[in-house]
Amino acid sequence: MSVQAKKHLGQHFLTDESIAKNIADALTENGYEDVLEIGPGMGVLTKYLLQKKPKTTVLELDRESVAYLKDVFPVEQLHLDTSANNFAIIEGDFLKKNLQEIFNKKQVAIIGNFPYNISTQIVFKAIENREFVPEFAGMFQKEVAKRIAEKEGSKVYGILSVLTQAFFDVEYLFTVPPTVFNPPPKVDSGVIRCIRKENYTLPVDEKLFFRVVKTAFNQRRKMLRSSLKSFNLSDSLKEEPIFAKRPEQLSVQEFILLTQKLTENGI
Repeated sequence: MSVQAKKHLGQHFLTDESIAKNIADALTENGYEDVLEIGPGMGVLTKYLLQKKPKTTVLELDRESVAYLKDVFPVEQLHLDTSANNFAIIEGDFLKKNLQEIFNKKQVAIIGNFPYNISTQIVFKAIENREFVPEFAGMFQKEVAKRIAEKEGSKVYGILSVLTQAFFDVEYLFTVPPTVFNPPPKVDSGVIRCIRKENYTLPVDEKLFFRVVKTAFNQRRKMLRSSLKSFNLSDSLKEEPIFAKRPEQLSVQEFILLTQKLTENGI
């Protein structure tokens, strides 16, 4: 039995064992006893996760894949511990699941060969649940992986870069060619690792910080005094040097400083 990749689910099954092992090895295994793999398919990455200390839980939307993981995978991988103490299978949509309920508010690392069509939403959900997610790693479309890891001053640095790096230290690990997938995607993929910062709370109102970042990058070619005009900036505030910059020039720290300045001015 094998599973057919489904286009509407964005499935591209990884066929290269060494790459699967390298993705699994991106996990540090520090500070958690549970790993959640999103979209395991036929378990090419899963089998390497099961060789590690944390318990592996897989979350899969595709019923055919779920059936394969329950019935075929444990028989094919008899040398691995697929008992309930070490391995769990959940059917469903990650974006609709409550992580805190599933793991009883325990720390859990997230990993996967993420479906391209929901990969940025997966990142935002990890950020939202950062109190319980000490790290996440996985494969994205290369362009998205680069964007998450990029620093200020780059054309691809944007909302995703700032909001992820505000809470996680991001490292771009390696690039994966289309030829190691079935079916092959039309683009390269990239693997990144994000480790939660020791201090992952911000010294500003987080909702305002998110709003400032998103508003600034919505008009990324404009200076901040123009792109942030909806915040009703005072004339004196507009004259401050930071407001003469474009959003891609600001580091995460400068976005925090910018949010502080707005707060101090009653915004």
